[in-house]
Amino acid sequence: MKRFRTVSLTIALGAFGLALHAQPANSILAVVHDSVVTLQEVEYFTSQILGDLRRQFGTQPQLFSQKLAEARNESLERLIERKLILHEFNTAGYVLPESIIDDYVQEQVQSLAGGNRVTLTKTLQAQGLTYEKWRQRLRDDFIVSQMRAKNIASELLISPHKIETFYAARQEDYRVADQIKLRMIVLNIPPGTEAEATRRLAAEISAKIKEGAAFTEMEAVYSQGRSSVGKWWQKSELRPELAEAAFALNAGEMSEAIETPEAVYLLLVEEKRPAHVRPLSEVRDEIERVMLTTERERLQKQWIDRLRKKTFVLYF
Repeated sequence: MKRFRTVSLTIALGAFGLALHAQPANSILAVVHDSVVTLQEVEYFTSQILGDLRRQFGTQPQLFSQKLAEARNESLERLIERKLILHEFNTAGYVLPESIIDDYVQEQVQSLAGGNRVTLTKTLQAQGLTYEKWRQRLRDDFIVSQMRAKNIASELLISPHKIETFYAARQEDYRVADQIKLRMIVLNIPPGTEAEATRRLAAEISAKIKEGAAFTEMEAVYSQGRSSVGKWWQKSELRPELAEAAFALNAGEMSEAIETPEAVYLLLVEEKRPAHVRPLSEVRDEIERVMLTTERERLQKQWIDRLRKKTFVLYF
C-alpha cells in the first residue's frame, strides 16, 4: 500500500471557532484517506457536552466561547482518530460478522426504546438521523471499541514493582491531616422559628446519654441529618464551629450542644487518627487506576501516531 506522510495545518482555536460558524453544515474540515470529517459531525459530537459547558461558563461569554472552540477542536481530533481506526480495520483484513452488529443494535434498541423500532425511528428523526445512519454509527462505535481493546487494553499491565516505585516517589501526595471518626445527632431548627425548643430537646437528649443511653440509639431516634457513620473527617471538611468542638474531644467523648443558624448538633468522637501518610496497602488500587489511565493514554497516542504516519490526513 502506498504510504503518505501526514499533512497537518495548525488551526488556531479561536479562529477555528469562528470558521465553524461561517461554513455551511456540510463543509469538509478534514480528509482521512478517502473518508471526510464534516462540520456537521463535529457539531454533533460537540453538542454532547454543550450543556455542561453552558452550566460551567454560561455567565462568562468570552470564556464560554474559548471553551466551545476548544471542545470543537477536540471533537475534530477525536473524529479524525475514529476515521483512522476505521480505516485500519478496513485495510488490515479484519472481519466482523454482521450478526454480531445485529445483536448489538438490538440491545441498543431495547435499551433506548424498549425494543420498539418505530418509537426509536421517530426519536431519531427528531434528531435529524435515519435508522440506517444510526445503525452505521453504532457499527462504527463497536468496531472502534474493539480495535482499541485489541491494540491498547491488551497491552496494559502495571506490575507491583511499578506501583511501589510510584508510591515511594510521591508519598507526600498521600499525606492526610488529623482525622476523626464522628457520629452526629442533628436537630434542625424549623425555618422562621426560635431555636429554644430545639435547644431544650438537645439538652434532654444529652442528659439521657450522660445517664447511660446509647448515643447510637438517640441518633437513630432523633437525628435529622445524614449519617456520618464510618467516615473519617478532616478539619477542613467540617464547618468551623463543629470542627473546633469535635477536634478538641478525645475518642469516646461527646460534645455539648453546638448551635448553628440551621441546627443544633451533638457530636460523639468514636476514633482519632493523627496526621499520617496513607499506607501503600490503602492506596494501591488508587495508584493502579492512575497508572492505568496514564499508560492507556500513552499507548493510545502511540497507536494513533502510528496510524497517522501511514494514512493521508488533510485539514482544511
